[in-house]
Amino acid sequence: MKKISTLAYIAATVFFVVNAVSACLNLNPLYPGTAFFYCIMITTYSAIWVINKAGKIILTRHETGQVAVDFERKAPFPKAPIILVILVWAAYGIVTLGSTVFFNVPAYRDQMPDYSVVDFSSEIQVLDSEQIPIVDQDLATKIAEKKLGEKPSLGSQVVLGEPTIQTVNDKLVWVVPLQHSGFFKWLTNMSGTPGYIVVSATNSQDVEYIDSYKVKYQPNAYLLSDLNFHTRYTAALFTGVTDFSFELDDTGKPHWVITTYKYTRGFALPEATGAIIMDTATGKSTRYALQDVPSWVDRVQPEDFILTQINNKGRYVHGVFNWADKDKYQTSEGDIIVYNDGRCFLFTGITSVGSDESAIGFVMVDMVTKEPIMYQMAGATEYAAQRSAEGKVQQYGYYASFPLIINYNGTPTYFMTLKDIDGLIKQYAFVSVKDFLVVGVGESMQDAKVDYEKALRQNPGSSTIIDSTDTQTVEGTIYRISSEVVAGETVYRFILNEDMSTVLEAQASLNDMLCLTQPGDSVKVTFREGYSAVKEVSAFEFVALGDTQQTVVFDTAHTEESGQTEE
Repeated sequence: MKKISTLAYIAATVFFVVNAVSACLNLNPLYPGTAFFYCIMITTYSAIWVINKAGKIILTRHETGQVAVDFERKAPFPKAPIILVILVWAAYGIVTLGSTVFFNVPAYRDQMPDYSVVDFSSEIQVLDSEQIPIVDQDLATKIAEKKLGEKPSLGSQVVLGEPTIQTVNDKLVWVVPLQHSGFFKWLTNMSGTPGYIVVSATNSQDVEYIDSYKVKYQPNAYLLSDLNFHTRYTAALFTGVTDFSFELDDTGKPHWVITTYKYTRGFALPEATGAIIMDTATGKSTRYALQDVPSWVDRVQPEDFILTQINNKGRYVHGVFNWADKDKYQTSEGDIIVYNDGRCFLFTGITSVGSDESAIGFVMVDMVTKEPIMYQMAGATEYAAQRSAEGKVQQYGYYASFPLIINYNGTPTYFMTLKDIDGLIKQYAFVSVKDFLVVGVGESMQDAKVDYEKALRQNPGSSTIIDSTDTQTVEGTIYRISSEVVAGETVYRFILNEDMSTVLEAQASLNDMLCLTQPGDSVKVTFREGYSAVKEVSAFEFVALGDTQQTVVFDTAHTEESGQTEE
C-alpha cells in the first residue's frame, strides 16, 4: 500500500510540474489560471491522502490477464483534508463571484479614466503627403516577404514574425523579426536568426534588411530559447505577462517589450503595471514600472485591455440594469494604431448601442500612459467610410484598407488605400468623417486630394467644406523646376524668384504646360496654406515665356491664348 501511495504522489507531482512548466504558469495565486491550478493540485493530493488513511488499494490480476482495482476500507475518512478541499474551492468560487460586475460596477465603469474632451483640429497634427502611412500590416508583410525572397539561402531557414509599427528616430516604420522556420532549423542555428526587416510605413519602396543583430529568444524557438518560457522563469515567475512586442531602440537594437499586468478586482479587470524589456540576443531583461518605461518604447498597454475598458465604460454608464440602453455606447468594428506628436495612440470610433453606420465620437488612448482623449463629433464609422470609398471604384473591384483618421487642414478625414485582389495599392481615398458621401479617390495621393477637395466644394450641405481663404495666389518667375515620378504620377516641384523659401508642388495633369516650363518663365499659381514644408498647387497659369514678350494664359480646365502682345 505504501508503495502504491508513493507512486501516486510521484505521478501527481510529475503531472503538475509538467503542466505548469509547459504552460509557463506563473506561481502567483492572485491570477485565476494559477488559482484554479492550485485548487486542482490540492484536491488531488488530498484525495491521495484520504485514500491512504482510510484504507488500502488492492490490485487483483485475473487469469485472463486483466487487473482489477479494489478499495478495502479500514478506517473512517479523515475530515481535515476534506474540509481543506471544501474551503479551497469555496474561496475560489467566492473570489470568482465577487469579481463579477454585479459587485463592482464603479470599478468596471471607471477603469478607463474620464475622457479629456478636446477639439479635433487643435489636438491632431496636420499631416503632409509624405507623413501619411500608406503601408498597412498586410502590405508590410508582403514587402518583407519580397525582400526575404531576394536571399534564397536565408528564406529557406527563417520565416517572418509579426510586423510591429513604431517610430524609430522620428521615422514611422514596420519592423518584422525573422524567426526559425522549424525545429531542425532552430537546432542548427541555436544562436538565433539573423536580424529583422524594416519597411517604411510611408513609402512602399523603402525597405531594408538588417543582419547585424541576432534574435535568439523568439516565439518559434524551443526549450530555453522560447520567448515565453525564458520570460516566465527569468523575469516574471510571480507576475502576469502579455503582449510581446518587437521594438527597436534609437540605435536600431531590437528588444522584446513585454507588458506586465495584475488583476484589480479579484480575478477581473486586468491592468498594465509596466514592462519587461528583453535583449533579443542575450535574453537579459530589465523590469520597469509604467512611469519609468524608456522613451523609445511605443506601446505598453495591450489593445484588448484598452478596448475592453472603453466598452465597459460605455456599457455600464448607468449601471448594470440599464434596460433602455440610455446613453450606452461601444467601440466601432475596428481600431488602429496612430502616431500624433511623437506619441503612440489607439484610435477607435464610438457608436451608440445598436448603431453600426454612424459614430458619435472618437477616442484616442495613449498606449503607454493610458491617457484617454475624446473627440465628440457625429460622423461615419470606419466601416461605413470603407464601403463608401469602395463604392467609388466598384467597377475595379478594389477593397479598402482599414482607414486612418487624419487632420486634413482642420477637417477630420478618413484616409485609406484601395487595393486589388493581390493586396497591391492601386488608388488612394479620402472620405469625410462628417459626411461619408464626400469621397475623393485617385491613382496618386495628389489626385486623391484634388478629387477630395472638389467633392468638398460640390457639397454645399457639408460642414466640411474647405474655405477658399485657406489658399493663396501669387505671380512670379520660375527660379528652378524639376520633376519626379511619385506612385506612377509625374510631379513638378519648383520655387519662384520672389519667394525662394517656399517649395511648390504641382501634379503634371494640372496643366499641360508644366512639362514645358523653364526657369525664367512667368507663372501664376494658387496653393493651399498649411503646415507642410511643400505647398500643394491647386491651380497653375502660364503667364509668359522667359525669352519672349508674348503672353499666353492657361488654366486647369482648358488651354487658351489671349492673343495679346505686350509692347
